[in-house]
Amino acid sequence: MNYRETLDFLFSQLPMYQRQGASAYKADLSTTLQLDEHFRNPHKHYPTIHVAGTNGKGSVSHMISSVLQEAGFKVGLYTSPHLKDFRERIKINGAMVNEDFVVQFVGYNQDIIKQLQPSFFEITAAMAFDYFARERVDVAVIETGMGGRLDSTNIINPELSIITNIGLDHTKFLVDTIEKIAWEKAGIIKAETPVVIGEKVAETANVFATKSQELAAPVHMAEDRFEIIKTFSEPPYYTQKVTLFDRVFNENIDWEIDLTGNYQANNLLTVLTALDILSGKFKHKLEHKLNGLKRVRKNTGFAGRWEILNKKPLTIADTAHNTEGLQYVLSQLNEIEYNHLHIVLGVVDDKNLESILPMFPKKASYYFCKANIPRALDEKALKSIAFKYNLQGESFESVLQAFEAAKSVALSNDLIFIGGSTFTVAEALS
Repeated sequence: MNYRETLDFLFSQLPMYQRQGASAYKADLSTTLQLDEHFRNPHKHYPTIHVAGTNGKGSVSHMISSVLQEAGFKVGLYTSPHLKDFRERIKINGAMVNEDFVVQFVGYNQDIIKQLQPSFFEITAAMAFDYFARERVDVAVIETGMGGRLDSTNIINPELSIITNIGLDHTKFLVDTIEKIAWEKAGIIKAETPVVIGEKVAETANVFATKSQELAAPVHMAEDRFEIIKTFSEPPYYTQKVTLFDRVFNENIDWEIDLTGNYQANNLLTVLTALDILSGKFKHKLEHKLNGLKRVRKNTGFAGRWEILNKKPLTIADTAHNTEGLQYVLSQLNEIEYNHLHIVLGVVDDKNLESILPMFPKKASYYFCKANIPRALDEKALKSIAFKYNLQGESFESVLQAFEAAKSVALSNDLIFIGGSTFTVAEALS
């Protein structure tokens, strides 16, 4: 197989949650453990950092990776889903895994793939672990997929576990309360291994306290260490300045990051707390933090979060797709001055639209669309449901058609926003 044929095999032959939904979801680690044994436990050959959470885990993973790269470490990074290229999931110092490795990995392991019939995510995680071992990374930052306790990445024994926050997402596949979801995410906490909790809320505090006590795992609340004093970003929103109060040193410190969504200030608390804990094993200086946070996109290729696609009209894409994430994004849209708002919107069919759609502004023009995946909600169905919440516009068979329609009528001082799902943003970026 060549690279294109290999991708066709991965996407079409292996169950893939992002595309298919429930039929691809596996709630156990048996196949993952068999794959790990087959590949001789590659994740044991390098230290790891494990990142879970409802929102922000991708941002946190990329920010930590960028800082450690600036400090001179060879950093593996495993994240999901990808936006444009499958290889975005597996990177070392920002460089995507090469095509030849992907082809050879799948080709050489056809027998075990046919025998175990792993999901797309299971074989991709195994590929990442094997690649990082072969390339001898100094450290790998591993982002969970959908869950925590039963996630395919949860066979590692990390130097640090990170749980960014907890929200109601994927309730069809996980559980249906904040407390129960917290228990699932807390499954990545390991014995005597420190854990950073990014967001301190009453519903989950007892869950994390109980789990950490059971495992003698020191727990660090990012909000106990740092407080956000102010954030500032100005058009065209390429950088964001954040002032934090450091309770340990009793002083305000200014940070500049190239991830400009307002929600990134919360992720910054988590990242800085994690880096302090990691400083004993992964030595780095203040300048590495400063430079790493300014160069996240450059160092890691991070994309799709409050990404500026055009200045006139200002065009912004963001992959936020649940209540908590959209709350931050839509609030930030309200801070921008514009003549008229155009929203290109596409969602997947397992989202609770009754909680999401009322959040969207009613005075915008909508361009309802369907991403090119089986899980995407039909654009006409989305338009019909949105109409119940006084969101009005036209439907389009593809993201590209919707985006082009918005661009054809938007004036230079208008604002175009693209979102609703990772796949809507991915097709817009492509």
